[in-house]
Amino acid sequence: MNERAVHTDRFTDEVLPHLDAAYNLARWLARDAADADDIVQEAYLRAFRYFDGFQGANARAWLLAIVRNTSYQWLRKNRAQQPVEEFDETLHNGHEAADPETLMLQNADNQLVEQAIRALPAPFREVLVLRELEGFTYKEIVDVVGVPIGTVMSRLSRARDRFRHLVSEELSRTRTRAAAVGDAHVGSI
Repeated sequence: MNERAVHTDRFTDEVLPHLDAAYNLARWLARDAADADDIVQEAYLRAFRYFDGFQGANARAWLLAIVRNTSYQWLRKNRAQQPVEEFDETLHNGHEAADPETLMLQNADNQLVEQAIRALPAPFREVLVLRELEGFTYKEIVDVVGVPIGTVMSRLSRARDRFRHLVSEELSRTRTRAAAVGDAHVGSI
């Protein structure tokens, strides 16, 4: 086997399995599915180009550091030119609901979580996504984000607090709106 084929096979074995994690991080950072596709494509091209420099420690963390950097570079360059397209979890999750009520409740939960994550500042959003959605260890997050572990822990704590606060606020608003609709309905009878 020639050197190029060995390089390609090694890349395929070590880096390609992390495509879903790369896409998830890019989608959460860009807040847009189409932009995430472009970012992941660019990140994989960069990863392939510089794969000879990879020392083999943790391919997932190495790749996601490239995805993170590519995301921020891409957003600085393109965000003003691109319209925002909402990501609809129900179209992309691949699960069929047992009945319409279950689907409605799952959709409401997904929307609430997505809305809260999207509202977080990027440094909080990235550590929360890496830890809670991708299952990264603190050390792996340090490798991806490039900040000290104390900063990762602090950002993650603040991200969780702000996430809880955002979800709680939205649930309170939803209950208030539901009560107002109920009161208006009772008053019209």
